[in-house]
Amino acid sequence: MADVESLGGSSTTDRSGGQAGRGRTTIADNVVATIAGIAIRETDGVYSVGRGASRALGAVTGRVSGSSGHGRAVKVEVGEKQTAIDVDIVVEYGIPIHELAEQVRTHVTDAVETMTGLEVVEININVFDVHVPGEEEEGSEDEENRRRASARVQ
Repeated sequence: MADVESLGGSSTTDRSGGQAGRGRTTIADNVVATIAGIAIRETDGVYSVGRGASRALGAVTGRVSGSSGHGRAVKVEVGEKQTAIDVDIVVEYGIPIHELAEQVRTHVTDAVETMTGLEVVEININVFDVHVPGEEEEGSEDEENRRRASARVQ
């Protein structure tokens, strides 16, 4: 969790023109994770964020009003003035991954630094899959057929 005090020239309140010494602002890790998750999802070429269970949970909680699954798919480490972010993503087929990674870093850095005043020092992006359009429907049927075929007793 970040405690941003209004004592130095690099605090959130000083950057926005506030008065120094008027209190403390605490920013929870999940706030940074949510901001980063939204910025990542808004980047063209990102198909999904997170792996397996975190993606499924994020899809379910994302439908519930007021809840967010962004923090589950995005891991953050927040210090007093800086933050580091780790994320697993699936990219759309045909998108240059190195260019997409830079776009994600730019969007996340802009969003997090603007909203929190924290300096983003590192964004680690793990591209663990490529989404090929039309593959989802076939994949779920194939998996079910393999499971049935591999079962010894039904």
